[in-house]
Amino acid sequence: MTSPIYNLKMTKGLKSVFGTGNSLVIAECQICGSSNLKSILFLGYLPPVNQLHPIGAKPKEQPSYPAQLLYCSKCHLVQLGLAVDPQIIFPKEYPYTSGTTKVLRDNFADLGKEVRKLIGLKPDDLVVDIGSNDGTLLSNFVQHAKVLGITPENIGKLAIAKGIPTVLDYFRIEVVEQVKKEYGKAKIVTAANVFAHIENVNEVLDNIISLLRSDGVFISESHYLYPLIKTVQYDTIYHEHLRYYSLISLKYLLKRHGLEIFHIKQIPSHGGSIRVYAARLGIYKKDKSVSEMLQKEKEAVTNISNLLKFKDKVVLSKLGLQKILLDIKKKKKRIFGVSAPSRASTLINYLRLDQDILDCVVEIKGSYKIGKYIPGTLIPILDEQELFNKQPDYALLLSWHIAEELIPKLKSKGFKGKFIIPLPKPRIVR
Repeated sequence: MTSPIYNLKMTKGLKSVFGTGNSLVIAECQICGSSNLKSILFLGYLPPVNQLHPIGAKPKEQPSYPAQLLYCSKCHLVQLGLAVDPQIIFPKEYPYTSGTTKVLRDNFADLGKEVRKLIGLKPDDLVVDIGSNDGTLLSNFVQHAKVLGITPENIGKLAIAKGIPTVLDYFRIEVVEQVKKEYGKAKIVTAANVFAHIENVNEVLDNIISLLRSDGVFISESHYLYPLIKTVQYDTIYHEHLRYYSLISLKYLLKRHGLEIFHIKQIPSHGGSIRVYAARLGIYKKDKSVSEMLQKEKEAVTNISNLLKFKDKVVLSKLGLQKILLDIKKKKKRIFGVSAPSRASTLINYLRLDQDILDCVVEIKGSYKIGKYIPGTLIPILDEQELFNKQPDYALLLSWHIAEELIPKLKSKGFKGKFIIPLPKPRIVR
């Protein structure tokens, strides 16, 4: 994941009514403005996934916000029903770094190779990454083109230290005009796992188009609604993600701005994402994968009854995992969580787990989250070495979508217990 690209003005661009506190209730579709929005899932009230308090801090009042999914029958966008002030959900000390996750490093390396193959790059071409985080994505382009990152968080300083030019600011029109003045227009603009985070997507797309050359390409990577539904990934629903794109809804959005999708690729990051290439009409030959995926999606993401079946599967999955945990605790066995991605906060809070059920969650050495509590709980986040030193009976894989990578690695490091895979169907493996 890279970093958010919110604008500072919450009220601009979202046709909404004010809720309580620093949030806006979404009354009209974020893409097309339709007011015909249907509720398909409600996960209760969840805390911001990246507001982590230090271990030892006394419990105090913490904000939580309703997590409801809405479906627009006009453009088929699935979206969150509430927008929270980005300065709350994306604090300056935002604890995520792209480079710590192998799946993301490999994905961005693949993106670099794919761009060079599909589009080609010259040394004087400009590649701009919106929400560039620690520069991991751009590191795959530095030897082939000019690069520039844009991100508002302090983590952008890590990219600067690596020699990757980075603007420490939000992606807003003033920044775009300054970039064009100093660097010229971009051949490639990327937005990897941030294009679903912005509260004013139509305005941001206008800014992207302004930044692109006439033959420029916009590449987005986002959590993909199709596998989210198929594999019951309710844990990816939290307030950073305002929209859950299908290719159908993305096509609608991009077409509104004079762009057409000419190439797509499903990628494994975050449990199932989609990489979408778009450009002005007629510039690039359209790959057959686009029409094939649109046809594949049709029933799954445009039929309200299928979306409501997803809700039923979420409920059954929750109850199934609660039963597994109940049976384990009856035997007085210990359970550690493994890894603390943002999705872990949703799962833990939706199931109402606490430190008496989940002793702790362990993270790899160097994680910014070590020494903090899981949001909304007193479950401590500790160094991964604790798993091997204390040898709990069970390890709950909170990054379950990379279980095939995690399990052999944890076994090779000496963990002797069993593994709990929470989704899509909760189960125990050895």
